[in-house]
Amino acid sequence: MDVGNSGTKLGLFEGDSLDPLPEPSRALYLAGEEPDLDRIAQKLLEGVVQGVSWWIGSVNRPAATRLLDWLRENRPEERITLLASGDLPLVVALERPDMVGIDRLLDAVAANRLRRLGQPAMVVDVGSAITVNLISAEGAFRGGAILPGIGMSARAMHAFTDLLPLLDMRDLTSPPPPLGAATVPAMRSGLFWGAVGAIRELISRLAGQDAGQVQVFLTGGASPAVAGLLGETVQHVPHLTLAGIALTARHQGLGLRVQGSAT
Repeated sequence: MDVGNSGTKLGLFEGDSLDPLPEPSRALYLAGEEPDLDRIAQKLLEGVVQGVSWWIGSVNRPAATRLLDWLRENRPEERITLLASGDLPLVVALERPDMVGIDRLLDAVAANRLRRLGQPAMVVDVGSAITVNLISAEGAFRGGAILPGIGMSARAMHAFTDLLPLLDMRDLTSPPPPLGAATVPAMRSGLFWGAVGAIRELISRLAGQDAGQVQVFLTGGASPAVAGLLGETVQHVPHLTLAGIALTARHQGLGLRVQGSAT
């Protein structure tokens, strides 16, 4: 379970396949900070007869608390693990690994399975916030950049101006025209292409921080609209964060070794 600031993503992982990444057999997205958690059993676990274990990566403390309370009340016999940085099979080359968003680290765990051995990589996660993070050639998380997501920027434009309307950017499935002939299309252009431009610049500048050709992986809710605009070599991986959670769960349960692992 990937608990974010705009919603919760859930993936059901069955079997032991790890090549190249574990893929959820079912996936579900619950929008909002207080989703209908009863839908989990109805939609995600229909037909699953044996018990499951729940592995949670969260950057939203109130939402995670509500989720944990729900699980303890409704599925008290099953294992529940709220992940912290020290649980992950990942070297974090920063002074305070515990202060890094767990989603950024989980993305790195999964990217370490995909990157070519001995080559650095970057992960671009286009969610509520946009993060661009660098993984060293040895597989260590080195940090990166955080900037407002497209929807967050839209809310800020409305909140801090008198006349600009509040735009819902969640329905943006394809790039808008760069030339806006009215206020709303001009806002859509600036919000979208401004984010794309920032991501391109950060990829370019972070690529110079590590020797070797850098692989770039793209994920996050807004990534389908951005995919294809960052170059042909950028690989779009929709369930990268969930895959990082699944890899961490299997690492802890089976003693698996992962590129960049601390063990």
